[in-house]
This record gives sequence, C-alpha cells and structure tokens, in this order.
Amino acid sequence: MMLLEQSFTLPTSHPIPRLGLGTWLIPDASVPQVIRDAVALSYRHIDTAQAYGNERGVGEGVRTCGVDRSELFVTTKVAASIKDYARAVASIDASLDALGLDYLDLLLIHSPGPSGDDEVWRAMEEALIDGRLRNIGVSNFSETDLRALAAGSSTVPHVNQIRVHPGHTPAALMDYCATQGIVVESYSPIGNGDLLTDPRLIEMAARYGVSVAQLCIRYTLQLGTVCLPKARSVGHLHENAEVDFEISEDDMATLSGLVIDVDLSGRD
Repeated sequence: MMLLEQSFTLPTSHPIPRLGLGTWLIPDASVPQVIRDAVALSYRHIDTAQAYGNERGVGEGVRTCGVDRSELFVTTKVAASIKDYARAVASIDASLDALGLDYLDLLLIHSPGPSGDDEVWRAMEEALIDGRLRNIGVSNFSETDLRALAAGSSTVPHVNQIRVHPGHTPAALMDYCATQGIVVESYSPIGNGDLLTDPRLIEMAARYGVSVAQLCIRYTLQLGTVCLPKARSVGHLHENAEVDFEISEDDMATLSGLVIDVDLSGRD
C-alpha cells in the first residue's frame, strides 16, 4: 500500500496524505472502529464534517487508534447553514470540543454562499493564526466562488474539496485551482456507488484486473487530486488503498469524457 505513504505539500508546508477516509453516512457510534481499522492499515487522513453528525465518534477513533495525533491529518467542515462570523467562531470551538482535539489539520467551508462566506473565512483565518487550525479551505466552490472569496481576503484557500469521478471531471475548475496553488480533493470518487454497475467501467476495470472502485479511485489520483473514498469494512478499506497501477493515457481520456448520471440526493 505504497499510496498510503504518499502526500502533497500544502502552501503552509504541511503534508496532506493523498488518500484519505471519507466518513459521510458512517454513524457516530460505529465510526470509531472504522477509524481504528483504517489507521491499522496505515491510513493517516480522516475527513468528517459538522453536517455528518459523527465528529464525536471520529474524535474517539483518532484518540484511541494507537497512533500519535501528530501523525494524523484530520479535516472537518463548517456547516453550510453557518454564514456569519459569530456562529463560525462558535462552530470551530464546537467542532474541536466534539472531536476532543486541540487543533484541526484542515477546516473547510462546506458550501458557498450565497453570502457570508467572507465572514466565515475571517473566523477561520483567525483560528489559523492562533494555531487551532493548521490549514483552511473550501468545499464545493466554483471558480466564481473562489474569485469572490479572494476579493476580500489575502489568504488563498489551501484546499478545494469537490466532486470528481469518471463521468464528472470539472477540468476547468481543477486547472484554475492549480494556477492558484489550491490542492483539489475529490469526494464521491465512486459516485456514491452508482458507478459500480456502469458496463463501460466494468469492462475497463476488468482489463486492468481491478475493481470498478479501484479504477475510479486511481483515476482521481492520476488527475492529481487527493482522494477521499468512503469505506466501512476492513475489506473495502484495504481494496481502496490497493491502487498502485497506472491507467493509460487513452483510458484516462475516455474516463474524462464519459457522461454518467449519479444520484447525489442528500449529499452536502
């Protein structure tokens, strides 16, 4: 699992592991064991959110996994409904309390506007300065959203977490992020499971001797993103990390050109 040892370097000089564990829809009561299982397999990057309702359990898993806190990269997100300074400040404190951690490696604004992102960002910048946050970023932000945020701030987001998978490759946005030094994280790399039954992906995965999930994860990694697949079982955690193969240039082009409908109802 060489991939689990690889990382990018954020503008703050902090490393961010290239493969992480997404915890959306993993219940608070069961997520601690999932994290302990993941860490035992050498995962070091854990992604949660206030909206997921499992920060307490994620924190328990982080604190009881047997690995020093400094070796783990923990992300959470300010709820999309919070768009003012005072509530943003309170939410940062609430997340740290729920997680039982002294600092976060990354905090994101979960979704843009339509207004108030600058106020949330100001609260995040202050927490970055005082050390409660190591890195700050955004999620689901378009180029327009990123430009609007930049207009009122001197701090460029360190990360933009967006949906990327075969059938949905926002190349222009990813290119813009690259010009700004913003690391792109891919959520839903398997399209919430909808991609697993696509015959085109099944055929291509078979040619590489891998599962469709592995093909999709490898695709997002070769695009140069940090990938955050969700998994609950040890088997799936192991499978998601076994992606040390190379997709050909022609197949990458095919995957980027696909159009696949994915049901994202309920996804923040």
